[in-house]
Parts: sequence; C-alpha cells; structure tokens
Amino acid sequence: MVSLNKRLKAFIMLLRPPYWLMTGGLSALTIFALQRGLPEKDLLALVVLSAICITSGGFAFNDYIDKESDAIVKKNRPIPSQSLAPWHALLTSLVLFAIGLLASLKINWLCFGIALMDTILLVAYSTVIKKYAGFFGSFLMGLLIGTSFVYGEVALFGVITFTSVSLSFMSMGSIGGNILRDVLSLEGDLKAGYATLAAKRGPKFATRVGAIFFLLNVIASPVPYLADAVGYAYMIPIIIWDIIVGISAVFLLRKPEDIEVVKKQERLVSRTMMLIPIALILGALT
Repeated sequence: MVSLNKRLKAFIMLLRPPYWLMTGGLSALTIFALQRGLPEKDLLALVVLSAICITSGGFAFNDYIDKESDAIVKKNRPIPSQSLAPWHALLTSLVLFAIGLLASLKINWLCFGIALMDTILLVAYSTVIKKYAGFFGSFLMGLLIGTSFVYGEVALFGVITFTSVSLSFMSMGSIGGNILRDVLSLEGDLKAGYATLAAKRGPKFATRVGAIFFLLNVIASPVPYLADAVGYAYMIPIIIWDIIVGISAVFLLRKPEDIEVVKKQERLVSRTMMLIPIALILGALT
C-alpha cells in the first residue's frame, strides 16, 4: 500500500512543475513585455492555467506511454516505482488537457487553436515522434516552448505578428539543450529504442548540432529588441547569457567527444536560462 505522502510526491513528479515557468510563465511575461505593464488578472489566470495544464498533461501522457521503457532506464519515475498506477497518469493527462483547452477557449479561438495544436503534438511526440523521428523530436519540444511567446501575444491582441515570433527565436537554445540531453541519456535511449539524433548519428555529431543551435540563439537574441517587442534593458541580461551560451558552444565544438564537457555545458546553459525571463521583465519596464 502506497502512503498518501509518497503518492502526492509522485503526482508532483508527474506534473513537472519547474517547466511551468517555460510555458505559462513565458506566456505571462510576454504579455507583460508587450503591454509594458501588468495584464488583467482574469486574462493572466486563464493564460497561465491553460498553458501549465497542457504542459503537465503532456508530461503525464508521456509517462503513461513510456511506462515500459522507464522501467528499464528510469526506475524512479512514478509508474515504474509503483507510486502511481498507469491509469492514474492517463486520467491525469486527459483531465489536464480538457482543463487547458477549455481555459484557452475562454480567451479566444486562436488561443484554443494553439493549445489544441500543442496538445496534438505532445501526444504525437510521446506515441510516434520520439521513437522514430530523431532530430525532429528535439526540435519539436523546443518549438513548443517557442509557442509560449506567440500564445501570450494572441491572448493579449488576438493576432500573431513578427513581434512574438521574434521572441520565439529564443527557443533555439532549448532545442540545443534537448539535443545535448539526448547525448547524455544515449545509453538509456538505446535500451529503450529511441531514435534520437545521438542514437542515429552518434554523440559527436549530435553535440556539434546542439552547439550550432546555441550559436543560432546568440545570433537571434537581439531580434526582439530590434523588432521593438521589448525595451533596451532587455539586452543587459541577454548579452550576459549570449556570452555564456557562445562560450559553451565553442567548448562543445572543440571537444564534442568529451561527455564531461557536454554535461558541464548543458548544465550551465540550462541553469542560466533564468536570464530570459529576467530580460523580458526588464524589457517591459523600459
């Protein structure tokens, strides 16, 4: 019999709350930046609720689909550890998807369309793309983070313009990070049969591709300021992050075969991604 405390911890693990900042958080900050001020409370609540429900619904569904492979390579996950039954994860995903879609519909039809697209892509990723699509899987997950910026603009103005698209370019760093994490989990992915870029083309090639996406992120990072999506103060933390990401890319390109370098640089870039929301806040205030 699983204790209530252990089951609650498993549900929290299932939902992956830290990722809420990269979805609902980024959508809310996009609204803040574009409006140059605080949004209406009702709108903000619906945006955050819909985004985090779709995000956590995707994670719960992924755990349900991956229950057999996780039993091999991720035995501490909620289902393999028997803290939750598979039907718990499936039911949780269905409920969260429903709440997220209904909340997005209350904002406007275009938000609903984006939320529905993200839901379909998350389901497709877990059932098909992750196992067979290689690089496209890493690209897709980064792209889904990019839609958070677009979602914020659509919630605020009901349209998609280059303004939010320019902000979504920042997701290229996430794509690079996803590719590097696949390099680090290569042994487990091979056992589970996942056709990641590292599994298909080798870790050295995948590391170089991840580094290239880091460099693309650096190149694209000033675009939101040039597009007048944010104020000048946005550039202060972004320049700091560009230096960090650029140096990491150089290290990765110089030693793509060194797994310790890959681990160190992936961790460094992931931890300093907090500079992106800081940049959006400063950009909204100037």
